[in-house]
Amino acid sequence: MVGRSASCQLSLEDPLVSRRHALFIVTADGLWIEDLASRNGVLVNGEKIAERTQLSAGDRISLGDQELTVSVPGDGANNDTISEEMFAGVRPESKPSGLSSTGRFDGSPAAEPETNTYRRGDALEMLTGVGEKALAMGRVDEALRLVGTLLVDVMESCRNGKHPVPALVDVVGRFAAKLATATGKGSWVDYVVELYELEGRPCAGPVVDELYSAFRRATDVDLPKFRAYVGSLRPRVATFGPAEKFLFHRLEGLERHAGLR
Repeated sequence: MVGRSASCQLSLEDPLVSRRHALFIVTADGLWIEDLASRNGVLVNGEKIAERTQLSAGDRISLGDQELTVSVPGDGANNDTISEEMFAGVRPESKPSGLSSTGRFDGSPAAEPETNTYRRGDALEMLTGVGEKALAMGRVDEALRLVGTLLVDVMESCRNGKHPVPALVDVVGRFAAKLATATGKGSWVDYVVELYELEGRPCAGPVVDELYSAFRRATDVDLPKFRAYVGSLRPRVATFGPAEKFLFHRLEGLERHAGLR
């Protein structure tokens, strides 16, 4: 569902878009779009549609002043990786298991990601942005369906020594910290701690900000694990630049705060 309403899976802040403007439908036969009697209609490749319309790769959909382009996964083995750009050419050998709503690995199959989704930074920001909207509305399961595979892939790559680019780690870390705040589950804080411990660096600024909120909400954070992470950084503080030193001191402050609870 696409529209201005916060109840839509894709919410667009555009006065020309109706509250419930259009519906995307995925079937065994492909991808379709339907106009939900919107005020300004739905255009596909510049033509206003009057009924449910099937879409193809490259089709342009106009909703108010917003334009979306249909993208499909590549064929063959390329679908096994998030992105060559994000992982510097490293491809995982197999798809990892899914995450449970607690943030722990539960052995369930992970949803298949669309490879092209992660090839551009704006697409990644859109994906996590929609996930954050779902969290804000209390739809944790929906947020995990959107971003869960990415969370698993990034963690598994780091565990295997195949490090994604720092920007991707920071996006995933921030989302996991938001999950901790939204659910009150400390296992998501543990996820963030392990992620950055494997990276061997302080959490990014927005991640630290969210961790302060998460620590206030979560009651089952693995505090020894967090202290061990901060302790692993301490011997290398002299090698950090000013920004990393500042982030490290903020983590120390969070460590002291956690110790008082």
